[in-house]
Parts: sequence; C-alpha cells; structure tokens
Amino acid sequence: MSKPNLPNVKTQLFIDGKWIDGDKKGTKAVINPANGETLTEVAQAGEAETTRAIEAAKKAFGGWKELELAKRVAILNKIGDLLEERAEELAPIMTLEQGKPLKESKGEFLTGAANFHWAAEEARRLYGETIPAPNNHAYIVKKEPIGVVGAITPWNFPAGMVTRKIAPALATGNTVVLKPSGDTPLSALAIFELFEEAGLPNGVANLVMGSSKEIGKTLTDSDDVRKLTFTGSTAVGQTLFEQSGQTLKKLSLELGGHAPFIVFADANIDDAVAGLIASKFRNNGQVCIAPNRIFVEASILSTFQEKLVEKVKNLKVGNGWDEVDVGPLIREDAIDKIEDQLKDAKAKGAEVLVGGKKATGDVLENGNFYLPTILGNVTRDMNIFYEETFGPVVPLITFETTEEAIKLANDSEFGLASYFYTKDLSRVEQVSSGLEYGMVGANEVAISNPETPFGGVKHSGFGRENGHFGMEEYLQVKFVNLKYRD
Repeated sequence: MSKPNLPNVKTQLFIDGKWIDGDKKGTKAVINPANGETLTEVAQAGEAETTRAIEAAKKAFGGWKELELAKRVAILNKIGDLLEERAEELAPIMTLEQGKPLKESKGEFLTGAANFHWAAEEARRLYGETIPAPNNHAYIVKKEPIGVVGAITPWNFPAGMVTRKIAPALATGNTVVLKPSGDTPLSALAIFELFEEAGLPNGVANLVMGSSKEIGKTLTDSDDVRKLTFTGSTAVGQTLFEQSGQTLKKLSLELGGHAPFIVFADANIDDAVAGLIASKFRNNGQVCIAPNRIFVEASILSTFQEKLVEKVKNLKVGNGWDEVDVGPLIREDAIDKIEDQLKDAKAKGAEVLVGGKKATGDVLENGNFYLPTILGNVTRDMNIFYEETFGPVVPLITFETTEEAIKLANDSEFGLASYFYTKDLSRVEQVSSGLEYGMVGANEVAISNPETPFGGVKHSGFGRENGHFGMEEYLQVKFVNLKYRD
C-alpha cells in the first residue's frame, strides 16, 4: 500500500483545556524510525509548564470528583466510542512515529477504546462496605479518588499505555497530568484531541512534553500530585520511587521484564511455536512482556527448533505501512544493544540459526531494521540470559526436568510475565505456582486484557493495571464511624 501522510495532529501542550506553546523551551523533532525523516516538531515544557498543569488538575479535581456519576460515565464512554470510530485514521500516526505495522497500530487504538469502555462500566461498581458495629453506630468504609495523578508513559505502546492509565484514573474521579514519551508523543496528542471532542472538562486531563528528568522531578516533588503511575525501565522507576519518598505518594510502577517461555516435551509444539511467534515479534520484540528466554525440553529441541526456524524465516520485515510482520526498532541504539548481546553470546559458544544482522536493501537502508533472529546453544554465562532484550531475538536454552525449568526461569531479577506450554494438568499447577512472576500464561500468550490484572514482582515493579485491581490503584479508603442515635 502507499505511504500514508501524517494526519493533522496538535503539536502543543494541553493545559487547563487550552493548547499552548512551551515557555522558551523550543520544540523537539519526532522522527520516523523507518527512514529517519522528521515527521513534525512538538512543543516542550519544563518545570513552569508542568507546575501549571498540576495546578489546573488540582483546580478541576473537586468538580470532576463531584460530577454526577452518570455524566462522568457518559464522557468516558464517548471517548471510547471516538477511539473505536477513529482507529483506522489514527493508526498511521502511530505507525509513522513508532514503526509498528498498521494492523498493530489500529489494534492498539481499539484496545484503548476497550480500556475506556471497561473503566466506565467499572466506575459504577466501586463498592464500599458497612461493617457490623455497636448499637446506634454505623461503620462505613468509603472509596474515594486520590486527587491529582501524574502519569508517565513509554514509547513502545504510545496509545495503549496512555489509555490504560488515564481511563481508570478518570473513572475513579481523579484528574491527570500526562507526560508521554518524547519519541512518540503524537498518539497521545491525538487522544487528547478526542478528550476535547468528548467534552472532558477543562483541567481534568493535561499533557506536557519535554525533559523526562525535569518533568518527572516536578511531578515527584509536588505535594499536590498524590499518585504517580509509571511504565518504563527499572532504573528510571527506581529513581522515581526514591524521589517520591519525600512527598509519600501512592505509586504504581510497571518496569522491566525478561519473560521466560517454557516448552515441555508433552506440549502441542505447533501451538507453542505459534504462541512464541505472536508474542515475541509483536512490535518487533519491543514489549515488556515479550518472551526473552526460551526454555525447551532437550528431548524435543530439534523438532521445536526446526518448526520455529521455518516460521521465522517467513516473517516479512519492512515499513509499517506495508503488509509486513515486523517493523523497525525505535532507535539505532536498540540495534547496538542487540549486537552487543549477540557478540558476547557467539564468543561463548552460541550459534545464530536465523538472522543476526541488520536488514538491508531498498527502503530499509535508512531505517532501524533488524532481522528476526534465533540463537541456539544459549547458556547462563551469556549476557543475554540475564539482560532484557528489547528486540527480535529468540535465545534457545535446554532443560531436562520440570524443577530445572522453574529454577532457570526464576533466575532473574525481573518478575513480570512468564509463559509455558504443557498438556499435563498437574504440571500446570506446579509451574504456575512455582514461577515468580506477576502474570503466567499457561498454553496461552494473551495475558493483557482490560478486565484482568497486569503487573509484576521483584524488579519489575509493583501495583496493578487493568481489572478492578487497577481501579483500586487510583482510590483511597476512608472509614466513617457514625453514631446516629444517643
């Protein structure tokens, strides 16, 4: 198909219901990772603009919190409707700024619509409690919004992460200051245009772009920001955690992952290969829950490897606006990291079975393209065993027993997602209980849904998104002891 033009999208900050330029901060280029071209320039904010956004959110909080629930739900559903109706025309924005294929971009906006619809529905079910009390008393437990929420989102899912955070925050009655990734701000800007169209009151949702360090510090230092939600690297999450200590914010951190993918000898191998392809090469492996260490029972390695190699060889790499399976990586330094890992692994005995180099030729020359790669003979002394790979590399590692597989899988500081394939029901219970991860896919890789909890343990962070668990992250509990009669 022909290359889509960048649809018209705002490039300014959005504060208190107004599109404004940054104060003396200039602009920043948004680069297409498929060809290195500048798509547009976006406004930049610093401490002053971020403070104004916080003040606007604080001012709007009371009115939004007290708005009749039916009206709040109607606005959220309207946003969901608009995202669903416009997904086709919004998709090119994401493909051009992030690189993923158009079908994935459209699907992400549709997921955003589902996030808003689900949060709107769940807003009617934020149940409190009454507790048995002495005579003439009522013990009442209420759930209330926290206040101003600071949200910081990554570049790999520039619409999905925005909607996953903002939908529950607004549904529970909070107001928001969003800082999207500087690499991919346009999808967030397009979503904020829909907020305007849906009639979201001024100040309820605000958007600032600029230095992550400066904006992040302004959010963490502010006593008016009572909740911070962040998706990104573990290193940045640790910094935000430390900085938030002085203001004692409620935090939810979705950080790095290094997901194990275990295939037992009794598994349906075709299903396991299909699941691995779908989950590993979605967004070119730039997914926090992508399988990064593939453990295959030794007795089926040759069969599994043969089927996997055949499938991977047929994956089409190219620009996201074409009919391709895999687009570019976000930046050139992502390729550098992959090549460093492969160099180390090969020096220690690993074998490249497929790929292992940049994709070249014609339209690929100026982009950040890397061939889907399978690496055999991977061992624990290689960096790739412990370092998260944010790219299209499948390292194959063998094991002999269930206990060994669990031990190898847990040998990581991360604990976000994990997957395994087996037909043995007793093993399903053993492995799902033994894996030290916040999410487990047993014969399935679809572990992210609006109604199910998403999050990790260990160095993958804490708190949950999605489901009623995710809604709870934006609420605080108040106890009322009512003496209603002498």
